[in-house]
Amino acid sequence: MQMLRHIIERITKTPKLSLAVVIALAAAATLLWLRKGKSETVEATFEARRGNLSIRILEGGNVEALEAQEIRSGVKGPGTKILKIVEEGYLVTEEDVKNGKVLVELDSSDLRQRLINQDIQFQSTLAAYIDAQQDYDIVFNQNKADIQAAQQKARFARMDVEKFLGTKVAAEIIKLRKLYEDTNDIQLPDVDAFLASIGTNSVIDSFTNSRASASTLNDWLPKNHAASNQPAAISLGASLNALLTDPDRPPPIDYSRYADSELLGDGAAKQQLRKLMDDLQLAQAQLSLSRTKLEGTRRLFEKKFVTKNELDTEELNFRNNQLRVDTAQTALDLYIKYEFPKQAEEIVSQYENALRSLTQTRKAAIAKLAQYRAKLKSAEGKFKLEAEQRRDLLDQLDKCIIRAEKCGLVVYASESRMFDTDQIREGGTVRERQKIITIPDMTQMCVKIKVHEGSIKKVKTGLPARITVDAYADEELTGEVFKVSMLPDYQNRWLNPDLKVYITTVKINQSREWLKPGMSAKVEILVRELTNVVYIPIQSVSMSKGRHYCFVQHPMRIEKRQIEIGDFNDEFIEVKRGLAEGEKVLLHPPEGEPVEPAPPENEEPEKEVGQPPANGNTNDTDSTTSTNAPASTQSPETQSSPSSTPAPANRRQ
Repeated sequence: MQMLRHIIERITKTPKLSLAVVIALAAAATLLWLRKGKSETVEATFEARRGNLSIRILEGGNVEALEAQEIRSGVKGPGTKILKIVEEGYLVTEEDVKNGKVLVELDSSDLRQRLINQDIQFQSTLAAYIDAQQDYDIVFNQNKADIQAAQQKARFARMDVEKFLGTKVAAEIIKLRKLYEDTNDIQLPDVDAFLASIGTNSVIDSFTNSRASASTLNDWLPKNHAASNQPAAISLGASLNALLTDPDRPPPIDYSRYADSELLGDGAAKQQLRKLMDDLQLAQAQLSLSRTKLEGTRRLFEKKFVTKNELDTEELNFRNNQLRVDTAQTALDLYIKYEFPKQAEEIVSQYENALRSLTQTRKAAIAKLAQYRAKLKSAEGKFKLEAEQRRDLLDQLDKCIIRAEKCGLVVYASESRMFDTDQIREGGTVRERQKIITIPDMTQMCVKIKVHEGSIKKVKTGLPARITVDAYADEELTGEVFKVSMLPDYQNRWLNPDLKVYITTVKINQSREWLKPGMSAKVEILVRELTNVVYIPIQSVSMSKGRHYCFVQHPMRIEKRQIEIGDFNDEFIEVKRGLAEGEKVLLHPPEGEPVEPAPPENEEPEKEVGQPPANGNTNDTDSTTSTNAPASTQSPETQSSPSSTPAPANRRQ
């Protein structure tokens, strides 16, 4: 009917038109009207405007304190009953904080019973720990005495070697026999350092690895008595063969070559050797004297100056002195060849045995000390475990009484789990780390809102905002974005797992006495201000195959035109290209246009957009649908509803 009226007006204004043309136009208009029938309706339109466009995000939230003291349950376990709790809304004063007013009292009867049982176990482990400590000290002192005695024996044995052979020869023989030991060191080996050197603090673990223990013991033993790295299961015959054919075994020493007074020092061997040599020299001197005297007596006997008895006496003296020389020479030879090497080797062997005994004593001391150290560590570990459990029970017992620490208004916690019907009240049950009450700082308030993921990229800290509290709608407050959550909020994911929102905190600049936590408020965040742009209502834009379209109304037809969009708010959207100022667009797609769901947010639409001509029409024939054709012959391209445009339209719809 609208088109028919338009045709009639044209006829009245142009009387010179031929009657045939007028009749044809009227017939065409009548035919079109008849084909549309009752489906013809008056479409709502909007004239594209140019001007400033404010990009805003409007969300609702609740008023909260920017900073608040959260009091949570510190008692472990599935649930603890609340015996007493201060009433909600109570104002905690400085006097309450000073006097330590009790805000919450939790049931501690079970903790007290557990503490009694724990004290009994604690006293038992304490006694065992003290007993293990005393045993360790006793073994430590005994091992120290044993090592001191073994070191003293080894030191005395070396002194015997030096006493017999002299210092110089003794040092040379000890070097040849590879007998190295500082017998003046009487300190016990550090068992803790020994355990740390094998890479573990566990004594049991260190001694279960025999090869690692043997290689590490070498550092604690004399070089000539280092622990063997061979397996303990080696046979006796193989051990003897390995001992006899050991290349590190020192070669035998010929001690007889040291039987020289020039080589020996002032020792017992030199004194004995000197005595034997002196006896030989004395016997030889007496033999020489008796020989001279015998020869003189024989000459006197030939001249008849002495008797036969005197000659026989001198001959007997000579033979006696000769026997003495032979005896002294034999004694000297026997001492040099047999007695001296025997005594020297025996004394050196005694010293070597003393060193071996010292090594064995040290090994036994390490093993015994490590054994008692393990018992001590075990008792100490049990004691520390029981003590820690006792301290934990005492700490939980203290946490059953929650006292005031900060001034403010008491607010019961409202968080709850799914299917959890327990509320914060006397007789209710709270879990460990569950928030019981909150004492907000009323001097600085904020509003926490949930921003959809489609708009979160626009929100930055510091953006200005306008805040309206529902209870005081006539007063507008100002604020700014204080914090934007890095991760989405999944609190209601079980209702809508595809919905992802981000908690955003908007700080309120003003302070009002009537502001209270929990009030409902609306927040309008001003993202940016676009200047001198063309914009249309957001519901006028539809999408098809990744491209955005709007429907432009002409006098005789409706044109489907591709456009390029920009930023948007909850009402209007910027048109960068494809639409001129003053053109009229339909607020909704015309009837017969199917609806297509919007593509994912990260999908980039195609950018091929043609500029409209001066009269507002476009040359893109594929994107133009004339009303001259029936609805069934329109472009088969599927269209999206206004809700398939940017994310805010989804939430509004």
